[in-house]
Amino acid sequence: MTAEPTTIEVSGEPAYDVRVGAGVRHELAGRLPDTAERVAVIHPAALASVAESVAADVRATGRRVVSIDVPDAESAKTADVAARCWTTLGRNGFTRTDLVVGVGGGATTDLAGFVAATWLRGVPVIQVPTTLLGMVDAAVGGKTGINTAEGKNLVGAFHPPLFVLCDLETLSSVPPADYVGGVAEVIKAGFVRDPGILDLVADDLPGAVTPQGQHTVELITRAIQVKADVVGVDLREAGEREILNYGHTLGHAIERREQYRWRHGAAVAVGMVFAAELSRLAGRLSAGEVQRHRALLGGVGLPVSYPADAWPDLNETMRLDKKARGSVLRFVILDQIGRPARLDGPDPHLLAAAYGEVAR
Repeated sequence: MTAEPTTIEVSGEPAYDVRVGAGVRHELAGRLPDTAERVAVIHPAALASVAESVAADVRATGRRVVSIDVPDAESAKTADVAARCWTTLGRNGFTRTDLVVGVGGGATTDLAGFVAATWLRGVPVIQVPTTLLGMVDAAVGGKTGINTAEGKNLVGAFHPPLFVLCDLETLSSVPPADYVGGVAEVIKAGFVRDPGILDLVADDLPGAVTPQGQHTVELITRAIQVKADVVGVDLREAGEREILNYGHTLGHAIERREQYRWRHGAAVAVGMVFAAELSRLAGRLSAGEVQRHRALLGGVGLPVSYPADAWPDLNETMRLDKKARGSVLRFVILDQIGRPARLDGPDPHLLAAAYGEVAR
């Protein structure tokens, strides 16, 4: 991964850019607003060395840095952890001109963005995602949030970053299972908008699950471009942005049932197969296109089925999904690969039948 860094523009209000390339985290200090005197770097303990490299660059500019270590993965996304971050900001005198930097995976960037969005009703945030999932999904788009006992990301805010730095060097330390989890979101971008992504994955299945793959840089940049194109016209999920939730309605329910022990991408992979089967049973998607879901997702090592006896719990949990309106469940489905659509209030028997195909 020695290609020159790429810049992807995210339009909207405000607009910002995403830089993708090896070593780009070191660009952060040179792009800080002149008004920022204090910088909080929120990171999991496991990424202390990466966070310190960012902090050292910032200190070299004469600014004060406060490092805040948080739990790993979804354990970071709680009200208690957010409150601890707020306390640290308060004790260190953070004002509206100071800023927050999130260094870590998707859970860390979700938390850092939420802390920034809520401190003094909003301070700037810069995201430095270090995992594939963080780069292609969580850190881009301005959605921030924490979890509650009732579900995932039910408390949050829309708070776009100043910019995002996707340093490909950090991917070398991502555990293989976590990297594969991120591949689910890459494949999702292919299903909803850019089928060329699916061709690249199919061309080299072993390479798709490693940072050293021949198509890695192109897969990452294309997936980010899909998200940038969508969120640039729909920040607050008023319409177009919902397509990015393909597979997430059931996926989030699985995550909650598993008490977040399942990786996000694994749960979403099952959710995409469910959404594809729902699309087929609704007369919208061909059996061959459903099979392509199973072939690609299963081919990179992601799960494509879930226990049959879980359906009652999952069905109930889905009704708390953010896309639901009142008592009406809403799903992102496909008319064909690359052409997403919405299905509102599907017949309960149709849902059960689609899940029956997942539980085979």
